[in-house]
Amino acid sequence: MVRETKNPTTRERIPVALTNMAYEGAALGRHEGKVVFADFGIPGEEAVVEIRRSRKDYSQGKVVEVLAPSPHRVDAPCPYFGVCGGCQWQHMDYEYQLEAKEAVVRHQLTRIGKFSDPPIQPTISAPDPWHYRNHVRFTVNDQGYLGFVSRDNYRFIRIDESMIMHPWINEVLANLQGRCRGLHQVAMRYGVNTGQWLIHPLLRPVIDDAIESGQPCYEEELLGRRFRISGGSFFQVNTAQAEVLAQIVIDGLCLSGDEVVVDAYAGVGTFGVLLADRVKQVVAVEESSSAIQDARVNVSGLDNISLIEGKVENVLPTLNEKPDAAIIDPSRAGCHRRVLDAIIERRIPRVVYVSCDPATLARDLRILGDGGYQLANVQPVDMFPQTFHIESVTTLTLE
Repeated sequence: MVRETKNPTTRERIPVALTNMAYEGAALGRHEGKVVFADFGIPGEEAVVEIRRSRKDYSQGKVVEVLAPSPHRVDAPCPYFGVCGGCQWQHMDYEYQLEAKEAVVRHQLTRIGKFSDPPIQPTISAPDPWHYRNHVRFTVNDQGYLGFVSRDNYRFIRIDESMIMHPWINEVLANLQGRCRGLHQVAMRYGVNTGQWLIHPLLRPVIDDAIESGQPCYEEELLGRRFRISGGSFFQVNTAQAEVLAQIVIDGLCLSGDEVVVDAYAGVGTFGVLLADRVKQVVAVEESSSAIQDARVNVSGLDNISLIEGKVENVLPTLNEKPDAAIIDPSRAGCHRRVLDAIIERRIPRVVYVSCDPATLARDLRILGDGGYQLANVQPVDMFPQTFHIESVTTLTLE
């Protein structure tokens, strides 16, 4: 049973020495033998933590006073930090954020994956740790203002400028404020390398303005190739780092030009298109109908890419092709067990696993490890500066 105090004035406050960074961004310490997770803390600090939720074996809260600050503590520049929930780590200098992400991946692979010394590389930094997000979904209140919902009390917070959003999104946000009465949400996506955009829903009935909206899709470029992306299709929110990640995936495959590569969870066909002129054949598997429609457009003219619409766990075990390598890029939930079993049973020589969740990554890598695969390299990539979210690329080889 979780106990949560609704009135902040009655919440317990306790002194805690913070020792580690926990998965999902909170600093970790102990008080009277009980584990305490503290948002907005930094390992090495002594702080007063206000408890929001308490269980038998641990408590969750946030730092409300720093008694002994870390040398890595900085003043968060965003006026919404700590209340909107979009960022968790603006109070930490950027170099330390990178170190913390590497440490979290290492801890998850050691604790959950049971790897004694995983080959984890230093986190690759973003060229700009601010203004990188190309995609946002705003909530609209009754007065027509755009914002987010507070992580603490679920109240609406008007946002006039987000420091992690691309400047184009902030410009449109300023234009729309107070003018979207009657809408529930407004989503914006921007092509950083193309200048194209997508805004949903159609704003014209609401706003008599020159802002084009209601587009079915927009285009973005990665590594010189152009991709169509519909409103319902996934695409990375950090364009510059997406290019870095894609190159790491390509390099991890160690291609000679004669391989058959399976692109599992293929999305709009990004990896398949980028690999087309480097391999014999790509077999791309994707279950999202929106993404597969985009992929059909994106692979047009590339006759060595086969698209299969369906769940990877259903398709991969039945493939006729003998893959030489596989890319697996699942959602945060990780891979279905049947996907991992199919990789092991087919003895695919080389696997590159793109993950946005170190915990499910560690779980899946342990299964692959028990099936005969070795970790060749684990490369964290900072796709989401100022947040605890961690993207990583792991290369595995068959023993």
